[in-house]
Amino acid sequence: MEVRECVEAHAAEFAQSLCEWLAIPSVSADPARRDDVRRSARWLADYLRQTGFPVAEVWETGTSGEAAGLPAVYAHWPSGNPGAPRVLIYGHHDVQPAALSDGWDYEPFEPTERDGKIFGRGASDDKGQVLFHALGIRASLASSGAQAPPVTITMLIEGEEESGSPHFAGLLRARREQLGDLDYVVISDTTMWAADIPSICTGMRGLAEAEITLSGPSRDLHSGAFGGGVPNPVHALADLLSGLHDDDGRITLPGFYDDVVPLTDTERELIAKLPFDEGAWLHDAGDSQAAAGEQGFSTLERVWARPTAEVNGIWGGHTGPGPKTIVPKEAHAKLSFRLVADQAPDKVLRALEEYVRASTPEGITVTIKPGPGQRACRAAIDSPGVTAARAAMERAFGATVLFTKEGGSGPEADLADILGAPLVFVAVGLDADRIHAPNEYVDLSRLLRGAETAAYLWEELSSTPAATRKG
Repeated sequence: MEVRECVEAHAAEFAQSLCEWLAIPSVSADPARRDDVRRSARWLADYLRQTGFPVAEVWETGTSGEAAGLPAVYAHWPSGNPGAPRVLIYGHHDVQPAALSDGWDYEPFEPTERDGKIFGRGASDDKGQVLFHALGIRASLASSGAQAPPVTITMLIEGEEESGSPHFAGLLRARREQLGDLDYVVISDTTMWAADIPSICTGMRGLAEAEITLSGPSRDLHSGAFGGGVPNPVHALADLLSGLHDDDGRITLPGFYDDVVPLTDTERELIAKLPFDEGAWLHDAGDSQAAAGEQGFSTLERVWARPTAEVNGIWGGHTGPGPKTIVPKEAHAKLSFRLVADQAPDKVLRALEEYVRASTPEGITVTIKPGPGQRACRAAIDSPGVTAARAAMERAFGATVLFTKEGGSGPEADLADILGAPLVFVAVGLDADRIHAPNEYVDLSRLLRGAETAAYLWEELSSTPAATRKG
């Protein structure tokens, strides 16, 4: 049986299984859903055992008690060839919060299939893209008649990605020996350019976050009696935030660009090849009226490959109805920085602290509360793994595969660094799938092409020379 024939023969069964999994509300950010996240992990482990994985386990994370994390799923299927490449597949089984009142047209955890699409929270991000690997392995074996895959496959499916992966690096370090020496890490938690334009992601931005509080008087003051005579924390914060960027849109933190790896001419040429419609993109961006950002770069370059600083929220003083003439006692802002290789979140936060303290007037006290950070990651376009993935995807989709980057962030840098293996992004999601938004869905036909891509990928990787696998 050919790969595509097997994939299509099991499409209905695959869709039914995915809907069953999507019905489990595995929202890692909601303490009330912790048991559901564990139920989701058990469901996946059981499903992978049924697929044929000799080992499929639920791995707890973190420590016991209040600090305990949420579980990941580990599965392992050795190749019949001892010298075959060893591949780890990463994805996540937790999902974003969702409720009917958020604007959904149907209950987000009562998944439905309609007009070739599967609707439900997690359909695209990331349960659908995790599950197509099981179908891909099944199709690979059916096509070859083998009893084991052509490469050794390990799956590690996280349960806290949507909560910032707080325990994932610790899990990788604790289980490093069991995960073994790997040749490739396959990531299936990104998107393609379009349904008819398959693409491979070659990098994701990192993240640094902080909350700033500026405090002045010990209480709100009468603006007539004291205004103009003491520093106003809201004024000081407004000045500080407006100074984060210069007139060319560049970030003014000291040393902010020192570690930035610039785009190569080849990367800029590949990005320019994408059929980008800025007007349509602005429409998708909440009907924004204009593109903006760092001068000298295209919109796609700005959101994929350049670092950014955004004010996520600002508050202070009186915000209720009617006037209240005061000098507020304090002001607050939440900031986030999207980072590129090789920027380090902790270094960026130190630069932020230096800037804030240097920009704050006398008489104002500064408190900076850092958030969790994630480093940027990248995959070399000409690496053996990416070359194999491109060939596999072109076989499955019957179209030339282009290259993209992603503006989002995840634990991929930890995977590459701790496991010592290069990243390969293989995914079939789309921005149009309404990821993180109401009415999330995925087109079943794309998931089936994802399964086909995975089946071809193992074949392509199995033929890579050992000497080049980590190149």
